[in-house]
Amino acid sequence: MYNDILFPTDGSDGADEALAHALELAETHDSTIHVLSVVDSTYIGSAAAEATTIESLQKQTEEVIDETVDDIADHGAPVVAEHRMGDPYEEIIDYAETADIDMIVMGTHGRSGLDRFLLGSVTEKVVRTADAPVLTVRLPDDT
Repeated sequence: MYNDILFPTDGSDGADEALAHALELAETHDSTIHVLSVVDSTYIGSAAAEATTIESLQKQTEEVIDETVDDIADHGAPVVAEHRMGDPYEEIIDYAETADIDMIVMGTHGRSGLDRFLLGSVTEKVVRTADAPVLTVRLPDDT
C-alpha cells in the first residue's frame, strides 16, 4: 500500500520521533524511505554573509541526511536521499509529486525557538495541500 514513504527532516527531536514511525511503516509495507532535507533559502540574508550561511546550512543538511540514512540502513529499509534548497513546504510537495510518494511522515515541530514555529507551519501547509496522506508525529509531552 505504501511503496514509497517521504520523510522530510531537519535533524530535530521532532523529526527523530517521526522517523520511528516511518521505519515501522516501511517495515510493515516493505517500503522505500525517501529522506529529504531542505535548506530554507527564504530566510537567508544577502551579500557576503549569505555565502557563508548557505555553505554552513548545506553542510548541516548533508550531515542530517547522512545520519538519517545510516539509521534507516541499520534497520534494513531501502533508502533514497536528497537535499534541496528553497521553501521547505514547496520542496516537500514537489518531491512528493515527482517521486510518486504514497505517504509523507513528518514531525509537527522542528528545532527550538523560531525554527520550531516555522516547521510547524511547514507541516500544516503540507497537511493541507499534499496529494499523498500525511502522518504527523508530535513529540511526547515530557521532551
